[in-house]
This record gives sequence, structure tokens and C-alpha cells, in this order.
Amino acid sequence: MTTRIAVIGCGNRGADVYATHLKAQGAEIVALVDPRPTRLAEVARRLGVSDSACHDHWDTFFDLGRVADAVVIATPDHLHVEPCLLALKLGYHVLLEKPICLNEAELDVILRAEAASGGTVTVCHVLRSTPFFQEIRGVVDSGVLGPLIGVVWSENVGYWHYAHSFVRGNWRASPPAAPFLLAKACHDLDLLRWYAGSPPLTVSSVGGLHHFRPESAPAGASDRCVTCPVVGCPFDARPFYRNSPQDRWPVTVLTAGGNSVEEALESGPYGECVYAGRNTVVDHQAVTVRFAGGLTAQLTVTAFTHDNTRTLKIVGPFGELRGHMERGELEHHDFRTGLSHTWFVLASGNHGGGDTALVTAWFAALRNEAPWPSPLPVSIDSHRMAFAAERARANGVVETI
Repeated sequence: MTTRIAVIGCGNRGADVYATHLKAQGAEIVALVDPRPTRLAEVARRLGVSDSACHDHWDTFFDLGRVADAVVIATPDHLHVEPCLLALKLGYHVLLEKPICLNEAELDVILRAEAASGGTVTVCHVLRSTPFFQEIRGVVDSGVLGPLIGVVWSENVGYWHYAHSFVRGNWRASPPAAPFLLAKACHDLDLLRWYAGSPPLTVSSVGGLHHFRPESAPAGASDRCVTCPVVGCPFDARPFYRNSPQDRWPVTVLTAGGNSVEEALESGPYGECVYAGRNTVVDHQAVTVRFAGGLTAQLTVTAFTHDNTRTLKIVGPFGELRGHMERGELEHHDFRTGLSHTWFVLASGNHGGGDTALVTAWFAALRNEAPWPSPLPVSIDSHRMAFAAERARANGVVETI
């Protein structure tokens, strides 16, 4: 029996990732929702969805009643809650792009709505599904490190990725987008909670917007890269987008809807100077979390790295585990034997294979062949930590959860 899926939000994540993977696995995409007519038409052609099943707002889709088995919600950050609640009211199973919401009180609203619904909410915490982080879970569960005492974790965003997504892109201003930590590192907070195996107790944080400000602009800089005379700027959009693969992210973000790369550089946000001052989210932030089981975790999220990867160190009384996600490298040092072991866990695809793996797991759950991945109650604590960290950073206090 064919599983019918509706997609609400036809951006990169909704259409190019989730819908594309679902269709490849045998799902039928039966409806699309997006306010941009050109993008909607392009995605409909690609996914084989009729014009009559395309909607410019979710209201007209939900007015039809329950016409699918599940919905993917990949709208902008501030537009997740309303369609999710409407979907649950109709009993839909929901694959919800993170963040769940931008207001902490809404976490409990969605929890209650799920409890009252025949549907479920699966949050797109894709890193839980990657072979790399599954392997780390296996090491932690094996007991070779002993009871966990500390974690040092870095989310190395990459200078080019930060410029693309958090200076020029959809997540450059909060509100309406999520704060930097919630938008970029709720995956990391989710993994820390997973490995800790106990709830967070206290959160502290420091950070700020250090570099991507008007006063940091080099002398003579233009408001757009295509007219800028400055030589050697690491954030020059021209070589980055022109020299990147034209059929893959991030270039596909510029060309979605039919624009060329050159048109996007000349008139769109991705050709703007990074020092224009239109961004408000932090570019470097450090967070410390104390968990109920005694583990202390330190997370740093920064724009100022060459690699776009996660690096980590997990320690216990019997050993230390180090990891580098991009290389797929894990290194275990056993204090009791004095032996060390290095091995590699590699997977192809975005997010270390997590996008495909999460979709595969969710699709199997829809067919009653597997448990739900990353269920809503499990995903809540990552968001509570992020909200607490942002309050702690803004107010200079230690937040209790």
C-alpha cells in the first residue's frame, strides 16, 4: 500500500531533502504547500504533483480534511507551530523540521496536542541517525569509559557556512529565525542529552556577535560583492558560489525558483556584503550544561573555523573517546590497559548520512515496521537547554532547568 505524504514548505529541506528522499523510497507526494508560485511549480513538476494539489497556504490544504497519511513541515522557523497543531488535530503523523518552536511555552502546547492526537511528531534531529554518532552511542553504552564525567564538544560551523546561512541567509536575524544556538546546535544539544542519559539541571553561556558588523568592514568595501574593489576578502561571495558545484547545496539555494547564480549575486541577499549589518545572531558562543547524572558538558559553536564539522572528547574514569565527524575518525584510549585504538565510521550524504537515515527510519515507522525516530518527548530537552542558554548569555546568569 502506498504511503501518501504532504509537504508543507518547499524550500531546500522540505523539497530537496525530505520529499526527494521519501519519493525515492516509494512514498507518494500528494500535496505541496508554499507561498512562492515559481518555486511551487518547479517542485511540483519534479515530484510529479498536480497543480490542483498545490497550495499557497496550509489553510487550504487542511480544509480538505485528512487526505494523506503524514505531513512534512519544513516552513521557516517561526512558522512551525500552527501547521503542526493543525496536522495533529487531523491525526496526521508529522515530520517536523527543527527547531520545534521559537517560544519555550509552545513546547508544552505541542506536547499536549500530540498526546490528544492519533498522530505523532518526529523532530528532524538527523544526527542521531548517523552511523558516526550511533557508533559513539555504542561506545558509551559499552561501559569502556566508565560513568561519563565530562564532554568537550565543538560545532565548527565553518566561516563560509556561517556567512551563507547566518549572515546572508534565512537564519541571519532572530527574530524571526531561531537564535543561533537553537538553529544550528540543537542537534548537538540533543546528542549531549542522549549520551548523558539524564536531564539537564543548569545551563550557563557566554557569546556575542564579534565580527560580522559594519565597523569590521575593510576600507572601501561596497554593499555588494559584485561591485566591491576589496581584494582577498574571505567572505567574497563571487568565487565561493561560482566555484561551488552548481547542482548542490548551497548553490541550489540561490537558484531555487529559476534565478541564475549571477542574478542572485547582483540582486539577492547572497550577494550582499557580510558587513552590511543585517544580521543579528551571535557568531561565537560557549555553553556549559550540568546534567542530573553528574556529567558536565561544554559546547562551543563558532563561525571561525576552516572545517564544517563536529569535534568531541568524551571522558570517564576508565578512558577517553575523541571524534572528528568530517573525517569519520574515532580514537579510544583505555586507561586500564594503556591501549589506544583508532577507527573510522564513514557515510555518504548530507549530515554524515543522517538526512537519508532519518527519512528511512521515519518512513519505516509510518509503515509500522520500526519505532519512531527522535520522538517529540525525547527532543524537548535540547530546546529547553537552548532557550536557557540564550537567557543565560543575555542576562549573565546561570539558568536552572
